[in-house]
Amino acid sequence: MPAARFTDQLNAQIGHELAAHNQYLACAVHYDALTMPQMAAFFYAQAAEERSHALMMVRYLLDTDAQVAIPGVEAPVTGFADVVAPVQLALEQERRVSEQINALLRVAREESDFASEQFMQWFIKEQVEEVATMSDLLAVVSRNVDDVEDIEEYVAREQAGAGEDPTAPRIAGA
Repeated sequence: MPAARFTDQLNAQIGHELAAHNQYLACAVHYDALTMPQMAAFFYAQAAEERSHALMMVRYLLDTDAQVAIPGVEAPVTGFADVVAPVQLALEQERRVSEQINALLRVAREESDFASEQFMQWFIKEQVEEVATMSDLLAVVSRNVDDVEDIEEYVAREQAGAGEDPTAPRIAGA
């Protein structure tokens, strides 16, 4: 069974992941309303990925006979000034999640909770990728703020078909 401190923090992280899901859903809707189907699809996929992360955490807690507590989440930001704002918000969110994931790993180490430490390793790798992806996307969107077709082309070309990661933790309900 995971350390109590780790379990408490992982339950809180489930809420952070679900809040990220809702935020990405709001970003997707924003781009969908602007008739930017590539950006909308990208953020709908990001929303689904964040939900999957939450369910990976749920599955880990269930598998280790730990208590699962699904926390409530705040409403996402839904109004954006332009095409850049949602990506800027997403990058800030990914940086914040990286800090949260690092804190979880730190707690697992402090508690000598080796299974939980190992579980968190995949999320560390995932956050490096997420921050890099959002950072690159922000650069492209900022540079092409007046040319949404270039943004759409970039997303179609660069974000197509990453595929599933066979090393990813199992997802509850899958």
